[in-house]
Amino acid sequence: MAILTGKQVVVVGATGGVGAAIVRRVVAEDAKTLAVARERTALDRLAREIAGLDVLPLDASHEDAPAAVFDAMTPDVLVISAGARPPAAPLHKLTWSQFAVNWESDVKMSFGFCKAALDMPLRQGSTVILISSGAGLGGSPISGGYAGAKRTQMFIANYSQKESSRLQLGIRFVTLVPLMIMPDTSLGRFAVEGYAKYMGVSVTDFLSSLKSPQTPDDVADAVIELVSSPTARTGSIFSVSHEGIAVVP
Repeated sequence: MAILTGKQVVVVGATGGVGAAIVRRVVAEDAKTLAVARERTALDRLAREIAGLDVLPLDASHEDAPAAVFDAMTPDVLVISAGARPPAAPLHKLTWSQFAVNWESDVKMSFGFCKAALDMPLRQGSTVILISSGAGLGGSPISGGYAGAKRTQMFIANYSQKESSRLQLGIRFVTLVPLMIMPDTSLGRFAVEGYAKYMGVSVTDFLSSLKSPQTPDDVADAVIELVSSPTARTGSIFSVSHEGIAVVP
């Protein structure tokens, strides 16, 4: 029997490189899956590729988005993989709205969905996974508030876990942190081009400096491992690299 047979899985941000990889992986594990994203065209294309996939087009950063998603499917596993594209300029070249774009998207939706999972609450044994970024651990000097936003996702998962434990809800909240830029995603390509320009090197030279970055499939595999081994993988923050996953102290 597949790991997720009989489970309901919601992936928010399902049409991005990482989100789509997670959708394909959980469907392969026999989960009833709802793919959520802003663009209907991209969702329909994904649904044509993956038989039996349910889709829901909406902006996950809207305050009513969690209610709409949970009305469509109450998840046993909820993965938040959505977010805004950050700026690619140093701090002094940004406006406040550019600096704050990931706070109004990535942080806002993480807050909204975790709050809703606790308020509802989701069923005992449910898992909520926030996909963050290695920028939240090491910084990202040309991405405005991106690194701080990705770090705050880790705090949100940690605080939510504390509330789940205090209230004896039995819901698990974790953050999964891909450590390196993924050049085979649209966000990764954007970051590569931005950093190459900032550093005054060619894209090829910048890519050659990256040491075996994890792939979207590595992230999807890590999601499955976290869901299937909750007692073996205790903690609230996990990194994922090409070598697998590890607890972040």
